[in-house]
Amino acid sequence: METHLLIVEDELRLAEILQKQLQESGYKADVANDGYVGKRMIEMTDYDLVILDINLPLMNGYELCKEIRKRNNKIPIIMLTALGTPDNKLIGFEAGADDYVLKPFDFRELLARINVFLKRKDVAVSESRKLQIADFELNLDTKTATRAGKKIDLTSKEFSLMETFLQNKNKLLSREFIIEKVWDLDFETGTNIIDVYVNYLRKKVDKDFEPKIIHTKFGFGFYCSETEL
Repeated sequence: METHLLIVEDELRLAEILQKQLQESGYKADVANDGYVGKRMIEMTDYDLVILDINLPLMNGYELCKEIRKRNNKIPIIMLTALGTPDNKLIGFEAGADDYVLKPFDFRELLARINVFLKRKDVAVSESRKLQIADFELNLDTKTATRAGKKIDLTSKEFSLMETFLQNKNKLLSREFIIEKVWDLDFETGTNIIDVYVNYLRKKVDKDFEPKIIHTKFGFGFYCSETEL
């Protein structure tokens, strides 16, 4: 089946060039030139990945990203924008974006990132692709989480953060390690994105359960364990 991508971009020339390059790379690519049309197209078509600008007419990229996440928590969303401050990135990730590419960009880099997300979607199902600690379980194939048999709804980025914790159980993880693994960014001391997401996870994963499995070692980082290290 042909892989189907959606580009939501109001710069007409850029959208045309990007569509042509993706088609030449073997993908089917549709274009929406404003956020409202992008929302309607996502409601009508089962896309494999969305490339999303932020400064869009009618509905901006942050708003559209949130709307997409209400319908589909698994589709990869790459924000493609000239807004590159730590605050812009934090807002984008909080809205549900999986990646953040700055304009001007090299198409080869964007294509590489697209391929990474699509390969993750195509990984074959295996019974061993489950991570567990205490009564919490993360299924890497169905992208679902449960604790004590209760389903827990995680955003794409929350899922990735929890996956990183579980792959490194009982290990103290620095902020630099986490932000590189989960966000693929150089560490920026001015952003509190990790603290924000750890807090999100605690509310969902630990608040109503025992034992607590997400811990902080102040001045060093975070770790996932059934007991405090």
